[in-house]
Amino acid sequence: MPTTEFTIAGVRNDDDLRSVKNAIQDLPCISHSEVDIATGRATVEHTSMLSEGEIRAAVEEAGFDTR
Repeated sequence: MPTTEFTIAGVRNDDDLRSVKNAIQDLPCISHSEVDIATGRATVEHTSMLSEGEIRAAVEEAGFDTR
C-alpha cells in the first residue's frame, strides 16, 4: 500500500489538526493517516487509486499549505 509523506504549514492547534485530518479522512481509499502537530508532518497510507496530488489538494482546500 502506498504511503505519502509531506509537510503541512499552518497547523497551530487542535482545531487546525482536526480540520486537516477530516480533509484527509474524507478522501476515498485512505487506510491510515497521522499528522504531527509539532512538525506539521503528515503520513498517509492509501491505495494506488489515490494520488499524492489529490491528498495535497484536499489539505489545501481545507486552508493549509503543503510542502
